[in-house]
Amino acid sequence: MRLIKSSQNIHPNVWILGLVSLFTDFGSKAIQSVLPLFLVSVLGANLSTVGLIEGIAESTASVLKLFSGALSDYWGRRKELTMLGYGLSAAIIPLFALANSPFWVLIARFGDRLGKGIRVAPRNALVADVTPINQRGAAYGLRQTLDTFGAFSGPIAATLILLIWEQNFRLVFWVALIPGILSVSLLVKGIREPHSPERKQGHKIQWHGIKQLGQGYWVLVGVAVVFNLGNFSDAFLLLKAQQVGIAASWVPLSMIIMNFSYLLSAYPLGLLSDRIGRKGLLIGAFWLFSLVYLGFALADRPGQIWGLFALYGIYLGMSQGILLALVADLAPGELRGTAFGVINLVIGIVLLPASLLAGFLWQQVNPQAPFLVGSGLALTASLLFLFKTED
Repeated sequence: MRLIKSSQNIHPNVWILGLVSLFTDFGSKAIQSVLPLFLVSVLGANLSTVGLIEGIAESTASVLKLFSGALSDYWGRRKELTMLGYGLSAAIIPLFALANSPFWVLIARFGDRLGKGIRVAPRNALVADVTPINQRGAAYGLRQTLDTFGAFSGPIAATLILLIWEQNFRLVFWVALIPGILSVSLLVKGIREPHSPERKQGHKIQWHGIKQLGQGYWVLVGVAVVFNLGNFSDAFLLLKAQQVGIAASWVPLSMIIMNFSYLLSAYPLGLLSDRIGRKGLLIGAFWLFSLVYLGFALADRPGQIWGLFALYGIYLGMSQGILLALVADLAPGELRGTAFGVINLVIGIVLLPASLLAGFLWQQVNPQAPFLVGSGLALTASLLFLFKTED
């Protein structure tokens, strides 16, 4: 009952942004749940190529997360940038279906992540602009929950398509276009730009002003960098599932399990962070991630993989919305878009060496090595966060 009452007090913009994310993630996760298999089994890519595509797509596009966030602070309007980002991601989807080489998949992934790079910082700032500090964990948790409902249903649709139409990967990509169009339509009609007293339209972009973000914010950025050096693309988790004997048609079920546990945990844990604080929950998330990656390194049966994906979803519920709420708490209102842009930028840049390293370790050492490295880096990040910050 308390969860229901809390969600009713959340601003309509948060609900609309959550529904937009739901439709978008339905399509994007349907694509991502089959893309590594499509690259390897249909287009003949090797594991290093998969790592390169994922790393370049995430890292190169991430530079726009900084500029779009700063631009939304300067312009005083976030809705248009959010619309542009979601629109680009929807428009690029047909390229996945038409791709006949890994190069075209790279272009499509780059375009999709480019759209995400444009929309993420303004969207996250929009949530903070309309939400008081004592509700931010719940607000980000709610948006993540709706987002994750789409991420949960997309791989279900992909699994059904592969089973019914005999592993027709390209049909999955075409179906993913439909919710992409719906998300943009909802965003155009549903979102109203807030008039926050903390935001001043035409606020001048001054890079030395980034120093105003404060030590606590920069410690959080540094911790995120260390952690994400070992947080490589989920494509390798899917390939691990296939390696232990899960048939290609059932591999998307891994994403379904992961997103179901994410769906159940994101909002309650976000609400909990409003009551007991966010630092301890984020440290706990790092510890859980470390255990899950250790499990992936040692797993050799399908049942173990299903369980690990469920725990991975709980890690996401403990970390994703809470990290965003921490950024919103630490950043001044007039630099909120910039703050989201900076942390998204550095995380995105780190994903390139992380994915390249994972591909290299998988092929040149063994498939366990990337997960062991990721587990160790998560523990290191948790210790840094524990001793370098104050409650």
